[in-house]
Amino acid sequence: MIPATLAPRRWQRIACWLLAAGLLLLTLRLWPHAPLREAAPLSRLVLAENGELLRMTLASDGQYRLWLPLERIAPAMIDALLLKEDRHFYRHPGVDPTALLRATLATYGGGMRQGGSTLSMQLARRLYGLNSRQIPGKLQQIALALWLEARHSKHDILEAYLNLAPMGGNIEGVEAASRIYFAKSAEQLSLSEALALAVIPQQPGRGQFGPSLQKARLQLMAQWRSEHADDPRNDGLLELPLQARTRQQLPFRAPHLSEQLLASHSGAELHSTLDLRLQTRLEKLIEQFVSDHRRQGVRNATAILVDSRDQAVKALVGSADYFDASIHGQVNGVQSRRSPGSTLKPLLYALALDQGLIQPMSIIKDAPSAFGAFQPENFDGKFAGPLTAQDALIRSRNVPAVWLASQLDKPSLHGLLQRAGIQRLREEEFYGLALALGGGEMTPAELAKLYLLLAGDGRLRPLRWTREDRSEPGAQLLSPQASFMVRDMLRHNPRPDGLPADARGRNWPVAWKTGTSWGFHDAWSAGLVGPYVLVVWVGNFDATPNPAFVGIKTAAPLFFRIADALPLALPEVQAAVDRPPPGLTRVEVCAASGELPNRWCPQTRKTWYIPGVSPIRVSDLHRPVMVDRLTGKAACPPFDPATSELQVFEFWPSELQRLFTAAGLPRRTPPDAQRDCQVQAAVNLQEVPRITSPLTQVTYSLRLSQPQESIALSANAASDARRLYWFADHTLLGQGTPQSALQWRPARSGQYQIRVSDDQGRSASRALRVEFLP
Repeated sequence: MIPATLAPRRWQRIACWLLAAGLLLLTLRLWPHAPLREAAPLSRLVLAENGELLRMTLASDGQYRLWLPLERIAPAMIDALLLKEDRHFYRHPGVDPTALLRATLATYGGGMRQGGSTLSMQLARRLYGLNSRQIPGKLQQIALALWLEARHSKHDILEAYLNLAPMGGNIEGVEAASRIYFAKSAEQLSLSEALALAVIPQQPGRGQFGPSLQKARLQLMAQWRSEHADDPRNDGLLELPLQARTRQQLPFRAPHLSEQLLASHSGAELHSTLDLRLQTRLEKLIEQFVSDHRRQGVRNATAILVDSRDQAVKALVGSADYFDASIHGQVNGVQSRRSPGSTLKPLLYALALDQGLIQPMSIIKDAPSAFGAFQPENFDGKFAGPLTAQDALIRSRNVPAVWLASQLDKPSLHGLLQRAGIQRLREEEFYGLALALGGGEMTPAELAKLYLLLAGDGRLRPLRWTREDRSEPGAQLLSPQASFMVRDMLRHNPRPDGLPADARGRNWPVAWKTGTSWGFHDAWSAGLVGPYVLVVWVGNFDATPNPAFVGIKTAAPLFFRIADALPLALPEVQAAVDRPPPGLTRVEVCAASGELPNRWCPQTRKTWYIPGVSPIRVSDLHRPVMVDRLTGKAACPPFDPATSELQVFEFWPSELQRLFTAAGLPRRTPPDAQRDCQVQAAVNLQEVPRITSPLTQVTYSLRLSQPQESIALSANAASDARRLYWFADHTLLGQGTPQSALQWRPARSGQYQIRVSDDQGRSASRALRVEFLP
């Protein structure tokens, strides 16, 4: 019997030993060591937007192995595995003596061989490559299992086992097995699927879901029902055989995008922005298109589709056939550099709109021109003469584009491309004005990024390839007003097949442009389809030319095959109405001159106009002339009503008159009154409008607290004037009749130059000073 005085000392020693053991365990846990996640190399996943598998790679050691946190693994999978492998996992220190004794007696007592290894022991065997069939190896396995338990938590050990357990062939872990066998993540496993996976580690080499595994699954299912009698899932058809896939059926979808993401992004799980519906549709349309045009030498094509609302890449086809070596199908054409042809012209016109060189109805000439040693020609070898900026853009006339490029201030087109991040641009002098015609090179992905400028507010935004990619707005490269006007201009571009826009066009407007590189190497079509940016390219990766590689003939038909299919593929998407941004107004101009109509303009049309930026003045193209009916010459005063009549003529410059004639559109030559009547025309100063308000030498004061206060603009005009146009500096304020005043409230204090023009083209101006009072 132990004396009473010794009992406290014994308990003190026990307490000290327990404390020491606890401190040792704590030290082992806290001592720096590599996490179990780093125990083996991992495969990588590329997923579609909806989580479907696009690609799974092999790990560097040739295994299919993925790592999923324990919290994301389906609870049924965890419970089924513990039921099968280690029921007392949370109650033992890494070794279960009872299970070891039972396995030893069965194995060495003449019965069937049994395993007594805990999950910790199995994990130790896997991590350290042990041969546990012999006693020395088994003892080593026991020691290392205790070592694992001392250094890692139960949570981490269970997580590691679930991600490293053998699952048949070169498949390890429940996540890789679930992806391969059931085409889903382990967090989505059903009870029946979990029971099937739980029995594989004990017989991983017996084939995938054959009779042996089915028998083991049914046995485990009986144990499950015994342990979980109240589980409502027990009433399901759990006994039915499972339909499982094989490794050979692993998906290999969107191969070019998958390879691009694996090369450019880090991480084991890459969640792309790809929409599989759109990807599948584009792949089929390109395959059909190439098949239909094979006789014309078309063998390859690419396409990229981007959602302009969030800059997400929704579909990417890098070649017509990834597995066709004869067309270098594994090359990703969306990332290959090619001459973009005329697809850059919309950006050029947007710059010209922003810099006040043109508005959509401005008249520019398409005529033989030389810019130093550079003499551009149009694709058809002809010249169209005077035409509107909108027509010059949608008809892709080269001479007007080069002229605009020569008139641009900073930024130039080259400067815009540099700020947009286009790679491998040479210095601007290398391209000269030819850059406007596609003299540089870029990838379809880069061109899509440029068209995103036009699709939105003119602000640079990067393409989003994965769900994690952020879309932070960058530099403002174009104004929202110019971007809208270019979209509106491109929407007037007729379809290449001559078909009218169908009913879907109201919700899915198409604004598009084609491009053809020099030498017929590349055919392009790029544009906006509803809320999407679409870029297609047709050509050969080895740059073999083909006269069929013309944008309007080859790329545009493919573009519209895809454009017509998008509303059908996305019935739930309703494209928003493209509304003009603030700071943009609609103004009526003379159809022939593109300027504010005078009294004699026979036809007008609407155009968009940026106040204070767009060029605007009253047209003097149409002028009245009194004509002698008998001779057709100008009648001379005094006019005889019986022999003379008033006719309106277009007074084009002689150069443009010649262009109209060369284009097969001759204009009537106005009579020359000075020559026919041998008189010198004189300007009647009394006919110039006389401003009566605002007054001169007066500062107009307006109160900030009275927003209704304004300044009256009025003028006396000649008797033949029917309309007056008022300007402040270069901004059109409005229009009215000579009998009425126009009310105007300035936006700021300061000096203004007020100008009034009548519909005869006569103008007057005066200075005005405005101040705002509190």
